[in-house]
Amino acid sequence: MEDKEKKNVQLRNAALDYHSDYPAGKIEVVPSKPHGTQRDLSLAYSPGVAEPCMEIYKDAGKAYDYTSKGNLVAVISNGTAVLGLGDIGADASKPVMEGKGLLFKIFADINVFDIEINEKDPDKFIDVVKSIAPTFGGINLEDIKAPEAFYIEKRLKEELPIPLMHDDQHGTAIISAAALLNALEIAGKKIEEAKVVVNGAGAAAVSCSKLYLSLGLKKENLIMCDSKGVINTKRTGLTEEKVFFISNTEADTLEEVISDADVFVGLSKANVLTPDMLKSMSKNPIVFALANPNPEIDYNLAIKTRKDVIMATGRSDFPNQVNNVLGFPYIFRGALDVRATGINEEMKLAAVHALADLSKEPVPEMVLMAYNLKSLNFGKDYFIPKPFDNRLITRVSMAVAKAAMDSGVARKHIEDWEEYELLLLNRMGRDEKLLRAFQNRARLDPKRVVLSNAEEFAVLKAAQILEEEGIAKPVLLGWKEEIKAAMKKYGIELDAPIVDPSDKSQEINRQKYEDYLWKKGSRQGITKYKAKRFVSQRDYFGPLMVEMGDADALLIGYAKSYKSTLKPIETVVDKNKDDQVLAGMVMLLAEGKTPIFLCDTSVNEETTAQNLVDITRMADKAVRSLSVEPRIAMLSIENFYNRAEVSKKVAEAVAILHRDHPEIIVDGEMQADTALDPERLKNYSFSKLTDQPANVLIFPDQVSAKITYKTLRGLKMAQMVGPVLLGLDKPVHVMQMNSSVREIVNLATLAVIDAQSKQ
Repeated sequence: MEDKEKKNVQLRNAALDYHSDYPAGKIEVVPSKPHGTQRDLSLAYSPGVAEPCMEIYKDAGKAYDYTSKGNLVAVISNGTAVLGLGDIGADASKPVMEGKGLLFKIFADINVFDIEINEKDPDKFIDVVKSIAPTFGGINLEDIKAPEAFYIEKRLKEELPIPLMHDDQHGTAIISAAALLNALEIAGKKIEEAKVVVNGAGAAAVSCSKLYLSLGLKKENLIMCDSKGVINTKRTGLTEEKVFFISNTEADTLEEVISDADVFVGLSKANVLTPDMLKSMSKNPIVFALANPNPEIDYNLAIKTRKDVIMATGRSDFPNQVNNVLGFPYIFRGALDVRATGINEEMKLAAVHALADLSKEPVPEMVLMAYNLKSLNFGKDYFIPKPFDNRLITRVSMAVAKAAMDSGVARKHIEDWEEYELLLLNRMGRDEKLLRAFQNRARLDPKRVVLSNAEEFAVLKAAQILEEEGIAKPVLLGWKEEIKAAMKKYGIELDAPIVDPSDKSQEINRQKYEDYLWKKGSRQGITKYKAKRFVSQRDYFGPLMVEMGDADALLIGYAKSYKSTLKPIETVVDKNKDDQVLAGMVMLLAEGKTPIFLCDTSVNEETTAQNLVDITRMADKAVRSLSVEPRIAMLSIENFYNRAEVSKKVAEAVAILHRDHPEIIVDGEMQADTALDPERLKNYSFSKLTDQPANVLIFPDQVSAKITYKTLRGLKMAQMVGPVLLGLDKPVHVMQMNSSVREIVNLATLAVIDAQSKQ
């Protein structure tokens, strides 16, 4: 089986497994109010529910106050133009609509009901949407074929008093318009003077072109082509939308009109723009090849053909991705928050300028980390924001909300913009976005990660995901026959190398490792005999692979206790030269919350004040390496009142840190609920943590740390990543016993980033 065909099969199987795993699908409804007592139920339903019903009956606008309407969008389709799959019907479109709902939620905290309507007649479709519209605060039309899409959207916008947008049209238009403004600036050209050729005449192409005209492009300088050629005065039988774009030219082909053009916007099909056509364009040509998955001209071919080309595509593996996720979540967020009666031209233009302006600002460390870049500056390779930029929700949503207010379509006005900005930020925890950023960074330079206990299903499945996703280059450590038998048993196909410490093929490595271990440990009780015996065991063989440079990182300990796994690691791998102790750090990711880091969860059973100082320094450094600004709380059983011995120890550590490391934002001693609650922190105005809660918790001993994180793991209240082992010179991390597949993948991702940083 060829590699491409194999990858397609793997993708198909993974996608089907992803969607069918319990619970099937991608979204669910979760209660947002208490419902555990009879009183709760009497308020939620009968008889209490009658009260908000009557308030809404008196004033329909009260629905925004007493129901979820104000944060609920309908994603509606009839399945007639699905993701390049064409007219596959309403039922088959549902996975896409659920996916769109997921994006709304994770990027802008907007709830979604996906609605698939089995109706192709535009008027009947409109009637259905109008009938269910009172349920929603906004409507996102999706994957409806042109020209019906134009008619449906036009009528619904006229007849419904809520925000409505056909994202296939306007999402692409808004993002590409922002990209166009910046690309023209880089090219040294003005939009009023630019000659633009648009290849494609569907919903997206028409909307893009109209928005470009709103930005100042002259109609006589825009030429549109469809599958039959240039839309000119010689053409007949054109739709109303195409008639608007008739050009007064004798030219009939793309090849003729592209000559001397400043801009090419492709919303059509692959490979229609040839290298010769690109060569005929003007100086500093702007090419937006937006067909997916294969653009109108390959990115690498384009930049090879013209060094001066300024290019964007719809793909994430090239610079300047025109991705609708940059727009629709935040446009609806702003529109919903001011209860807009619609999404008008002013709001769309506000989004365009917000995106364009954001691209010119310094790029946050988190974005750089996500793409494994040292720097990213406005220019040919960066003129549209990256999807992982956390500033999008504030910049775009606030601009849209303000435009709605200024243009008179807002029914609710925002008075305190600083408070609104904080509200937006609080909506967006960095849980899954942070993991996606980590995985993106890992993919750019995947490392060799040794996975011990590779005969276990969870380890094998994690290795398969790491390989398929390109996050790491897994190396399977264990007994070869057992691993092969397990792969066959579980139906896991994997090309990863298998390293068996007892195998003849490892004889040279065993000798090398034996010599190294004996020389290193000869004064610590390791005899030649012990060294020979140890190197046949994977608990020593794995750390030796990393220490000797035969692998980049190691995950070990799936089936053993942490303490017994740690001893061989400490024997083989050196500590960092600046660190005196080791420590375990767990990252806690609760839905919609910023990450919380817990230390020391796994290494030091008893601690001194100096140990706590060292652990805090390591945690501060580790969290910063993940592009998170650490705010550290030293925990105890009291708040700034050290009567207990444990509090005295913590207070001493805090005093040392304040004296010797004033650059670290740390305070204590304090209770955990105080450290995490901004209202409680206000009672201690002298503290370094009064303005924002802590995100790093240093426990006074391992017992309290371990009980805390094991309790949270058992309750499944948050996703756990780690423990990450701090203080070693090489990336070696200990898996929790019986880790889940997801936990292993996440820990391996951090191991890759650790290896990248250390190299």
